[in-house]
Amino acid sequence: MSIDVSFRNTPANGIFLRFYTHVHARHDGLLISEWLLELAKRNKLGGGSVFRATAGFGRHGVLHHEAFFELADDLPLKVEFLLSEANAQTLLRLVREAGVDLVYAWSPVQFGILGKDEAT
Repeated sequence: MSIDVSFRNTPANGIFLRFYTHVHARHDGLLISEWLLELAKRNKLGGGSVFRATAGFGRHGVLHHEAFFELADDLPLKVEFLLSEANAQTLLRLVREAGVDLVYAWSPVQFGILGKDEAT
């Protein structure tokens, strides 16, 4: 398992993999968001980012929202990765094997890297 950097000069087809959780959700003593990022990093699957929502509800129908005096509410989080299909499959397998209860979305995507290395 390794990070695929073959898309440096040309866009690559891959997977946009998103996991949905809550700010305070934990697994093995870590916040789920931290656990997911560490899992991908430890297995050299690629990079990921975490985004906090200001409001949302999920499959259980509970509305969570950020209010001025309620900043510590259990707000929704999205943890997302741009991965090769093989690495996305591996990450899903690892999460499944860990028994973590998460909602995910899988979308085909084309991605690349822009910057001064483009011309070389």
